Amino acid sequence: MAMRWHDLLFSHWPVDVALLRPLIPSELQIDTYDGQAWIGVVPFHMTGVRPRFVPALPGLSTFAEINVRTYVTAENKPGVWFFSLDATSRVAVRGARWSYNLPYFFARMELHASSSGIGYASSRRGGAAHFSATYGPTGDVYRSVPGSIDYWLTERYCLYTVDTQGRIYRGDIHHLPWPLQPAFANIESNTMTAPLGIALPSTTPLLHFARRVDAIAWRPERLA
Repeated sequence: MAMRWHDLLFSHWPVDVALLRPLIPSELQIDTYDGQAWIGVVPFHMTGVRPRFVPALPGLSTFAEINVRTYVTAENKPGVWFFSLDATSRVAVRGARWSYNLPYFFARMELHASSSGIGYASSRRGGAAHFSATYGPTGDVYRSVPGSIDYWLTERYCLYTVDTQGRIYRGDIHHLPWPLQPAFANIESNTMTAPLGIALPSTTPLLHFARRVDAIAWRPERLA
């Protein structure tokens, strides 16, 4: 699949590994930075979503999304573990659940840009998870440095997932390094981790913004 990701807010909170361990298959090692696990809430929107070399279809290739994630490793390859992915496209939700075994949910979202930032609001169908915020960049674009926490949180080029039989899969992702910017976020509501039974700490999240990246995702392959 080919796609473009726009106006991403990486908002991250430190959490104890013990909180995440029951929620992730034992075959996957929970990745930590200086001994600390992290959970991220990432709102953005996508355009040009389509099978590679196939034209984008009007009404199907553009939609908003927000994901809840942490970071894991298998076979010495660091990647992303998604607890949930909410999207406004029913086609994307059904397709990703079927082809990628990803925990997608349908949600109603509002997204608009203004001089004060990007206004983003999401409500999962059934009311299980909400997010509302205004966010945006506060500085110039930079490339994260290997070894830094910025790099550790964002420069990951695969995802891990599990099927209904408990088998682990890895899907590779390719894109250029993230054009990160320092960010602000006025978060009015955030219950995205409530369905997991996790209360995020009251500390200020670590924030990064990225305006756009073009990506290619391959279908996941089963690990040995």
